[in-house]
Amino acid sequence: MKPDGKKPGSKPAPLSDFLCFAVYSANLAFGKAYKPVLEQLGLTYTQFIAIVALWDEDNQTVGSLGEKLFLESNTLTPMLKKLEAMGLLQRQRDPEDERQVRVSLTPAGRSLREQSLEASLNDSTGLSPDEFVQMQKAVTRLRDNLLKPSRREK
Repeated sequence: MKPDGKKPGSKPAPLSDFLCFAVYSANLAFGKAYKPVLEQLGLTYTQFIAIVALWDEDNQTVGSLGEKLFLESNTLTPMLKKLEAMGLLQRQRDPEDERQVRVSLTPAGRSLREQSLEASLNDSTGLSPDEFVQMQKAVTRLRDNLLKPSRREK
């Protein structure tokens, strides 16, 4: 038996059998579903999740925000600069540790919360509330398991 459970010499699995493709294509579908709301807010999906993370915990370091969003600083910093130029957040050096940059929402960034209340796509998923929670936990566990080897390398 090969590692994928197929017998040697058997036909490769079709694309539809790949879990990675199911997750990837679901992510694309989420992007399409969020598009009208994001266009209304004038944000990309990545900008939106950064704002949501700051709604959850305002005034955090760029490093901690990057960890939560699974983004490297070379991706995160330009995005934060753009959000700052849009007037949605401010970045400033931490007075207690000049090496750290803290990010906090402006009143305009906080007010987006009310404008984006319809951004929840729970109903669009077709999942019951219990199924939704189970799916979210399963995908989170999958992500965390996939990241374990890279965390050990650091």
